[in-house]
Amino acid sequence: MPNHGKYIQHAKRRGEWAELCFQLRAAEHGLILAKPCGDCAPYDFLVACPERAITNQRACPERANSDRRGHFLRVQVKCTLYKRDNSYQCSLTANHILYTPAQIDFFAAYVIPVNVWYILPLAATHSQPDILLSPHRQNSKYSQYKEAWHLLMPEF
Repeated sequence: MPNHGKYIQHAKRRGEWAELCFQLRAAEHGLILAKPCGDCAPYDFLVACPERAITNQRACPERANSDRRGHFLRVQVKCTLYKRDNSYQCSLTANHILYTPAQIDFFAAYVIPVNVWYILPLAATHSQPDILLSPHRQNSKYSQYKEAWHLLMPEF
């Protein structure tokens, strides 16, 4: 499938296109997604983890339904076209404000020109407003998160 996202000039429309690409790729990996109505939530998608809920219920029945975050992972989709030296710069803020653990669990960062996804836990970004992604380098800072869809999959 050709990658036409680099031709979408309007940033919000490009972001919406990246969200659709995320939905497609997540579905290919068998993930179950939910999307909030509107754009007021700090995350773009919830990834359902029903097996985690079952595991939590067996381990601690009295807390099985007390922490809904154990059932869903909150994912914020970001995308980038912008090259800086040999890497791609990706902004991880919402209107220059950093995300917090109370808002999201993961970033799904799409490097449009090379059609590569990074599935990054929020903690891995160390509260940086921007990160550099280097899909061509095997030992880059974030290489362990390149196409790391397993991080969003249920634990068995």
